[in-house]
Amino acid sequence: MQNHYSLLYREEEREMMPLCAAEGIGVIPWSPLARGRLTRDWEESSSRSETDLVTKRLYTKTADADRSVVERVAEVARKRGLPRAQVALAWLLQKPVVTAPIIGASKPHHLDDAVAALALQLTADEITALEEPYVPHPIQW
Repeated sequence: MQNHYSLLYREEEREMMPLCAAEGIGVIPWSPLARGRLTRDWEESSSRSETDLVTKRLYTKTADADRSVVERVAEVARKRGLPRAQVALAWLLQKPVVTAPIIGASKPHHLDDAVAALALQLTADEITALEEPYVPHPIQW
């Protein structure tokens, strides 16, 4: 299954992820870094974040909780001395049903972060800290 799944969008955990696990279906999530939001400070923008209408639809109504998740990623990354992308991808890769994320690499360091995330094992406390501020996201389509 190719689905939207990241620390900022975990709606699939309620039904589809358990179904995929039960049926042996691989999961290949798109936007595992939430269109870059998990890789930079909340206030920092990019040309994509300013022009991408999909981003605005997906994350506008839950901005306060999403900001808390982004801050948790930054905190874990800072404590580990790692890029945020590695932390966010490592979280995703530790989900047993995830086969491989679609990382959308457009720069060489994106590949470096993705490869490094394969070896990064987050602790149970780090995973709890990353997941705790999440709130359900309303359907925006």
